[in-house]
Amino acid sequence: MQNGRAIARGYPEASSGRQVAPVDDVTPLRGPYGAADYAEEPAGDDFRRLFFEALRIAVKRKWLILAVAVVAVAINAVRTLMIVPMYTATVRIQIDARPMKIVEGGQVEPTEGGMDVLRTQVELLQSKAVAERVASIAKLADDPDFFRPRQFSIMGGLKSFLSGASAQDRPEPDRATLEKIASWIVAGNQSVRVVSGSRLVDVSYSDPSPGRAQRVANAYGEAIIASNIDKRFQANVYAKTFLEDQLAQLKLRLEEAEKAVIAFAEKEEFVITGDKASIAEANLSAANTTLGGLISERIKAEQMWRQVEAVDAVNIPQLLLNPVISGLRATRNTLDSEYKEKLETFKPGHPAMLQLMNRMKEIDRQIVIEVKTIKDSHKAAFEQALQQENEMRARIETLRVETLDLQRRSIQYNNLRREANTIRTLYEGLLQRHKEVDVAGGIGANNIFVVDRASPPGRPSSPNMSRALMMALMLGLGGGFGVAFLLERLDDAVRAPDEVERLSGLPTLGVIPNVGKEAKVEVELLNPRSSVAEAYRSLCTALQFSTDQGLPRSILVTSAVQGEGKSITSLGIARHFANMGMRVLIIDADMRNPSMHRKLGLDNSVGLSNYLTGDLLPPETFQATGLGELTFMATGPLPPNAADLLAGPRLHSLLSVGMETFDLIVIDCPPVMGLADAPLLSNATAATVFVVGAGQSRPAQIRGALKRLQFARSPIIGTVLTKFDARNASYGYEYGYVYGDNPYVYGGQVEGKRGKQARLRQA
Repeated sequence: MQNGRAIARGYPEASSGRQVAPVDDVTPLRGPYGAADYAEEPAGDDFRRLFFEALRIAVKRKWLILAVAVVAVAINAVRTLMIVPMYTATVRIQIDARPMKIVEGGQVEPTEGGMDVLRTQVELLQSKAVAERVASIAKLADDPDFFRPRQFSIMGGLKSFLSGASAQDRPEPDRATLEKIASWIVAGNQSVRVVSGSRLVDVSYSDPSPGRAQRVANAYGEAIIASNIDKRFQANVYAKTFLEDQLAQLKLRLEEAEKAVIAFAEKEEFVITGDKASIAEANLSAANTTLGGLISERIKAEQMWRQVEAVDAVNIPQLLLNPVISGLRATRNTLDSEYKEKLETFKPGHPAMLQLMNRMKEIDRQIVIEVKTIKDSHKAAFEQALQQENEMRARIETLRVETLDLQRRSIQYNNLRREANTIRTLYEGLLQRHKEVDVAGGIGANNIFVVDRASPPGRPSSPNMSRALMMALMLGLGGGFGVAFLLERLDDAVRAPDEVERLSGLPTLGVIPNVGKEAKVEVELLNPRSSVAEAYRSLCTALQFSTDQGLPRSILVTSAVQGEGKSITSLGIARHFANMGMRVLIIDADMRNPSMHRKLGLDNSVGLSNYLTGDLLPPETFQATGLGELTFMATGPLPPNAADLLAGPRLHSLLSVGMETFDLIVIDCPPVMGLADAPLLSNATAATVFVVGAGQSRPAQIRGALKRLQFARSPIIGTVLTKFDARNASYGYEYGYVYGDNPYVYGGQVEGKRGKQARLRQA
């Protein structure tokens, strides 16, 4: 109490009722929901971040992952031990393309390519029909050992036990049922593998008996060859039967069609001279040809007549080339020459001259008569040609009418003849096809061969215990990590500083590592070399730079819910600055659930509640802690109305006068959620530090608490993440510093057994 009396000199009478506002004008670096500008991570760090996130989940949930893996390995080991050992025999088959037939037209099935044939045969090897044939060839229905269970079934045994039916009570199935069951077993235990880059196919069969596995595998080779041959034979037989039936039907239809053609020709008196022309058509064609010649002659005669008819003189080739006219003209020319010669001697009236003149006139008359005769002959030739043309046109018209009538009557005849020709073509084609199928049905060679027959297997092929356990381990690890990842996604508790900064928008002033129980935290806090002490020193350093004026004079420490480490944080801050020589007052303002007096080992009989009610002065409530200049003010008796006391003016007086006596006042405050104490206290202090317990607080609780503090205009300067486990975070915040050969050690303190025992004794 001596320390309290010394401090009391700076306090006036608290009963004066004077309300004093805090004198410390502190401006926080950020407002209560101030936006925090953080540098975005480079795009190339996404993979690294995801990798470390997965590594963090694996380390955090390692026991869950290992448990799932161990369970998976154990279950698979038990299951593998229950499986009956299986022996695998393999037969190698060569499947060629379709063989070439000697008679190409004899093919009764579509030609397939090489790969199509291989794929088709592989599917046939896995078909139910081939499995039934294999079961029949190997006579599996007669082997009772073949139908024994291959592995133990828990559900089957349980059903058999509950039903109470034994194997002797079950009815014996007939042979058809046994063969069907055998085919199912064969199909379920065989595998087909195509050898890459070849036409070889390996057919493997697994069975508990090595000899039976060999027998069934060889039966597969025989079954596929027999199936291929049967398919070819059945296809030829079906094709031959089908063609014979079609030939018989077409033969009857052809006979009926030919009889109908002949009967219609006799009835209509059709006479066909060629493949496409009748007699009427032939006559019409000949008449048309003759008419063309007559028209040419008529045109020629008409032209000759028109030329000679329009001229009066002998000046056209038709007249000049006439021999009679040429002779008369020559005689007249001679007489004319003679007349002109004598005209020089005699006069025109001379008898000789008159005689010559008369002779020339007679020749002219003869020429005129000859010209007229030629014209008449040309006219007669033209008229005769015209008459022949008209007669031929009349003949052609008659033939045309007859031909059209014949064509109209031959439509039905042509239809009957066309149908008969079509049926004849079909009949001849099917007859040729029938002969080819009959001749070439068995010529094609088989395209499937057994290359290597199956040999007895020397050792079991399954189960492979090491491979089964390895697969189970991999699946178990994958499943365990999946469960861990699901649980991690469902767990929305805040665990890392970046999550706190993202939710609050406030800087993280410090990260306190998790060291286990609360008592152990207090012990670690006493050791200056521990990671906890180093973390609180880092927090206090951040507080010294948190405002423009440096360290705030009054600091309130609160959290969203209880148990997040706000009391330890308050004690750590006060202890650090007290050890630095500052006069520090720590006030336990949690008048709901006080705990600071237990951590300091002091009395809680008097304290803050006594002062707020006016019963005591502040110095009378102070207690010396023995830790340098650290003074403690307990809560005192728990009042029923703590919020009413804090809302009064005495709290502000305590802080304002206390800051004149002490260098720093640290207040341990109740949680924000559900109580009015924290907003009242935070409004009265210069700075508020918000504590978040890693893995305890939920995002909704943090937002709600900060929102309440914001409404109270609380100067929140930052957050402190406590109980932080670096193994559960995507990146590490680990503290530790030791002196010696290895001065920097992260993740805790390196010390010997004796040093730890000495530290515990000192605590």
